[in-house]
Amino acid sequence: MNPSFFVDLLFPRRCPVCDDIVMPKGRLICPACFKKLSFVKGPVCKKCGKEVMSENIEYCFDCVRHKRSFDYGLALLNYDETAKSSMIKIKYKNRREYLDFYGEGIAARYEKQIRRMNAGVLVPIPVHPKRERERGFNQAEVLANKVGKALDLPVASGMLLRNKNTMPQKGLDPNERLKNLEAAFVPGERKPGIEGAILMDDIYTTGSTMEACTRALKKAGIKRIYFLTICIGRGY
Repeated sequence: MNPSFFVDLLFPRRCPVCDDIVMPKGRLICPACFKKLSFVKGPVCKKCGKEVMSENIEYCFDCVRHKRSFDYGLALLNYDETAKSSMIKIKYKNRREYLDFYGEGIAARYEKQIRRMNAGVLVPIPVHPKRERERGFNQAEVLANKVGKALDLPVASGMLLRNKNTMPQKGLDPNERLKNLEAAFVPGERKPGIEGAILMDDIYTTGSTMEACTRALKKAGIKRIYFLTICIGRGY
């Protein structure tokens, strides 16, 4: 008998939206809950990938106002209340199994675009070691491993390090957020011959974290930097 049968019997898969046991078995999400997710649709900002109101708009309001060092990014979902609830469960209720669905979704939807990036590695956004010990895992690293496995791309967790546990970002404007974060991320392990990298995280909000990490990787000599996230805030 298939060993996965016993695993599913003892630890039945739960839906990343409703948190109930997924039915029918074998799926990663309830069919009804899949319809509740707000997938990013075009037109989108050519820099951060947020939805914009018109094909005539090249860049969202945030990307017009703030310099972006990364080339561009892609996100799977709009960051609405449904997505927010799922992300909270992943990070604070140890529902890392939900990342199976999100990793598979990113790989399936964006495989062609990811191939065109021609990036040598996936680089998860690191969390501070203290926070990772408390949580037991880094959700960005788990996500990167899922996408990397699906698309046969290496994951380089050591290329970017977080050496400072920053103060809470809530209440700070984007410039203050970036200043708060720039000192927190530093280049780590060098990868000779790698000119392109894809940063991976669960949520893109103001872009400050992605910008700080991009600047750190560029100091290490990475020329082209992209990003992939599960969620992104709307651009209008």
